[in-house]
Order: sequence, then structure tokens, then C-alpha cells
Amino acid sequence: MTGTVLTEDAGGGVRVVTLNRPHRLNAILPELLEDLVPALRAADAAPEVRCILLTGAGRAFCSGDDLKDFGTQAGDEAAARAYIARIQDVTRALVTGDTPVVGAIRGWAVGGGLEWVINCDFAVVAEGTRFFFPEVSWGMFVTGGVTELLPRLVGLQRARELMLLGERFDAAQAAAWGLVYKVVPDAALMAEALALAQRIAALPAGPVRDLRRILARRAGGGLEAAMAAETDATVRGFLDPETAKRIAAFG
Repeated sequence: MTGTVLTEDAGGGVRVVTLNRPHRLNAILPELLEDLVPALRAADAAPEVRCILLTGAGRAFCSGDDLKDFGTQAGDEAAARAYIARIQDVTRALVTGDTPVVGAIRGWAVGGGLEWVINCDFAVVAEGTRFFFPEVSWGMFVTGGVTELLPRLVGLQRARELMLLGERFDAAQAAAWGLVYKVVPDAALMAEALALAQRIAALPAGPVRDLRRILARRAGGGLEAAMAAETDATVRGFLDPETAKRIAAFG
């Protein structure tokens, strides 16, 4: 572990998993993924953990890929494919494990960060949170199974708007669309999210596990197919020289 992810048992069967790169708004890079995947898997495997609370340190949940690391991520096809595969492993850990996940979301939830919000069973969101998908405008592509999951949450037309046009939206809009569970004052975020996680952790483990499994299968295997297609599309975007130009211009 490199310290980019912190874990803490909060009592009542809840383990808090915190993205810990506040100086970069918890932006994603390989080291964070290599810490996050085993942290989530360990929480899912621990019999004393009945709910995972996922959050970010500092003033943002996650600002997406760390663009300063783009050259490493997109060095060649093997590097790009390995990086995207690890991002998809985070979604597998969040969505297909036995343990429910509550998100405590504040600040920015952008790109991969927004994908992880969608992967949570319940997202409790601070009023000041802002969201958007920048990937397509940079020549990249979404991951996290959202081509499968997002239309189920907000409808196909809204999903097109958010993923293709990259429209920015706030917490109130996210709640109105059914994208998040609850919007709370910024100062109340962790208390509200922890209370929800402890409420879920107190439920009988067997029915909770079975419900998650059944709901994950509702798409008839669509999640894995969606992530495989996303991976191929994202790797193509990473290796396109035009993408590097767009990202350099953004920075």
C-alpha cells in the first residue's frame, strides 16, 4: 500500500475506505488503483464488515484520471489496457461483491469519480457537489460499467446527454434524476452517510447479499459486456495522438 487509500473500521459493521490524494482532488493514477482494489476486496471478505463507506479526503471525492500521469497511462497499448483493466476491477469490487457500498460524496465527482458514485448502492451527496463526464470531449471513453448502469438510472436520453455532451450538473439535479440517494448539507455529510451505512450493516447479511447478486444480474450479463467494450474503446482513446493534444491543451 502506498498510502493513497486509507481504511478504518467505524463501528457497527462499517469499514470506511478513503481516497487519500487530497492535494490532487483524489485524482486516479495507478498507485491509487493498486491500493483501492485490495482495500475493497479485503473489506468485502471480512466477516465483521457488513457495509463499506467509500469517500474522499479533502474537498473532493475524486476528480477522475490524473492528467499529469497521462503519458504513463497511455505509453503503449499494454500499459493502457492494464490501467483500464484495473479501473474496471474497482467497479467489480464495488458492484459484484457481497458487501453493500455507501458513498459519501463531496466537492467534485468527475469522470472515473462519477463512475464510482454510480457504482455505489447508495450515494449520500453534499449540497455543493458537482459532476460531469469529460472523457468523450478529450477523445477518451467512459468506464465503470456506466454504459450499462447509467441508462438504467436516468434513462437513455439523459445518459447520452451526460456521457456524450459532458454536461455539468449539481447535487440537486443528480437527486432529481435518481442518480444519487440523498443530498445533505456539506457539514452533515459523514454523519448522514455513516448512519445509513450502519443501518444497512444491521440488516440480515444473507438477504442483503442475495439482493445485491440478483440486482447485479438484472442486465443479463450486460455489465461485463459493457465493461469489456468500454475497455477497448478507452484504450483506443488513450493511444490516439489527438487525445494527448486535447489533454495538453486542457492542462
